[in-house]
Amino acid sequence: MAKGRVRLFPERCKACGLCIEFCPKDVLGFDEETINMLGYHPIKDLKPESCTGCAICAVVCPDLVIEVERV
Repeated sequence: MAKGRVRLFPERCKACGLCIEFCPKDVLGFDEETINMLGYHPIKDLKPESCTGCAICAVVCPDLVIEVERV
């Protein structure tokens, strides 16, 4: 199966949750312990080993918070 690596830019995240909702492998979630400079709990990579590199999260993100690399 294909593998991917997610690169996040949490300082841009407005916590809309679209990436979490559309990820077929539930790789992403909110970082409840951190608040970014915009005042939101940004996303974080909860299960990096489950990422397939589909890049759906990057496509649906309106703030360009996510980059996906296939490995």
